[in-house]
Amino acid sequence: MSAPAATVAALAKGLAAGDFSSVELTRSYLDRIQAAQPGLNAFITVTAEAALAEAAAADAARAAGKAGALTGVPLAHKDIFCTEGVLTTCGSKMLANFVSPYDATVVSGLRRSGTVMLGKLNMDEFAMGSSNETSYFGPVCNPWNVAMVPGGSSGGSAAAVAARLVPAATATDTGGSIRQPAALCGVTGIKPTYGRVSRYGMIAFASSLDQAGLITVSAEDAALLLGPMSGFDPKDSTSVESPVPDYTRTLGDSLEGMTIGIVKEFFDKGLDADCESRIRDAMRVYEKLGATFREVSCPNLPLSVPTYYVVAPAECSSNLARFDGVRFGYRCESPKNLTDLYMRSRGEGFGAEVKRRIMTGTYVLSAGYYDAYYLKAQRVRQLISADFARAFSEVDLLLGPTSPTPAFAIGAKSDDPITMYLNDIYTIGANLAGLPGMSLPCGFVGGLPVGLQLIGPHFSEARMLNAAHRYQLETDWHLQLPAAFA
Repeated sequence: MSAPAATVAALAKGLAAGDFSSVELTRSYLDRIQAAQPGLNAFITVTAEAALAEAAAADAARAAGKAGALTGVPLAHKDIFCTEGVLTTCGSKMLANFVSPYDATVVSGLRRSGTVMLGKLNMDEFAMGSSNETSYFGPVCNPWNVAMVPGGSSGGSAAAVAARLVPAATATDTGGSIRQPAALCGVTGIKPTYGRVSRYGMIAFASSLDQAGLITVSAEDAALLLGPMSGFDPKDSTSVESPVPDYTRTLGDSLEGMTIGIVKEFFDKGLDADCESRIRDAMRVYEKLGATFREVSCPNLPLSVPTYYVVAPAECSSNLARFDGVRFGYRCESPKNLTDLYMRSRGEGFGAEVKRRIMTGTYVLSAGYYDAYYLKAQRVRQLISADFARAFSEVDLLLGPTSPTPAFAIGAKSDDPITMYLNDIYTIGANLAGLPGMSLPCGFVGGLPVGLQLIGPHFSEARMLNAAHRYQLETDWHLQLPAAFA
């Protein structure tokens, strides 16, 4: 397979220079998708005909002098975002036949910027998973080693970008579902501040934690795409009315005088020693760029996993109550009565992990256990947020690992939910506090990528993107390609 230009920035320049048309570019990506799909299973739906029509319209707009910076650039959407006239399945049997009548705000924003949608990407069912093995449409494979998981829930997005089946993809992050798969697949992933990007049309898992973001090759690409996605949306009650900066304007700013915090709790016994070595190597690059380091402590951070797995299932049990076999989605055959319709439609439509979380959430919200579990988890959540606030009174950004290990084998943790949940131990805290976070490649262990995580104060995406970009100007880990897709 021939490889198109690797980055969104390079593609945008090539389109502007007339080196190739959007139709030619789109065809090249569609060819790569067709060749790779049987081995990776990264896509649920490929919208080839519509993509070529959008590409032709982009070329016409460019010929008429009406092109923007992103006009004609292809991308794909995680199948959690509603897309008008296209299947939106959320990786579930429950929505396997659902065709959305409208676009999510994220989708419409990128559509207005002139991007071309290549299709919808595979994901853990209703975004519940850390390995992309819970999808009704089958697991996604890691392009670096197809026997390994790509991470989750945005595993399809990460695998597609890593294999260069798309130059960029939308994704969502509830407890690390952008950053963890980005780390395991050797690509760049950004979760913005909670409320920065609208959640309208993004099928809800846990409403106080879910946030839309991006998986790209580089931080520069993320900066180019984040602007059109961001901003206040009156259709989303959690959307924040705050000006959206030009994230590309500060790329390349000096890091002299920046203080980066090293979270003591991130470098614990659960962190693979070789992964820690790659993180330490990255720290030396930042020191060369003029940044200084200071150790900080977030003593309540080790409680983030148990806190998350009370709060998130509670919200999921509420959000998923709407899928009852009555209005849309999967319906069981020949129900005997309304109760039978509810029970069999939900029992047959949801997978095991989704059922596990619904049951957990219903339990912690029940009258006898609300105070003991849910209310206590919300109090601990505030303690975790306060830890981060104290840390950011001393430092500009936090740095640490994204995942405790490189990618693990498909099936290795499927029967052990607790071990699976611990894959997000370094990422969940940012979601509980609503903070922006990023993962960027910083090396390899045993031929598999390792991710470096940056976390910033609320609405510090520009600062974080610049720090990531400066690192990527000094290294080329983000440009490495799996041998099978080079």
